[in-house]
Amino acid sequence: AEGRVIATGRLLPDGHIGRMAVLREARGAGVGGAVLQALIAEAARRGLNEVALNAQTHALDFYLRHGFVLQAEGEWDLYYLRSARP
Repeated sequence: AEGRVIATGRLLPDGHIGRMAVLREARGAGVGGAVLQALIAEAARRGLNEVALNAQTHALDFYLRHGFVLQAEGEWDLYYLRSARP
């Protein structure tokens, strides 16, 4: 995988995390968790008090395991989560 992108994510100025994705063959190896932790660390570095994200059903448990709390259920299989941690 040298030189190959296997995961991505973004942190918006308001603390919203989005566009999290990991190549199927790289899932289960901790890559997504590492990207998420890096985004949370960057939020803390920026002085943000919390981060938030939207998640689909298939990813909900992943975010709950990483300390996010369900805030609301939306339409189209979408959930809104928040974390008080950076």
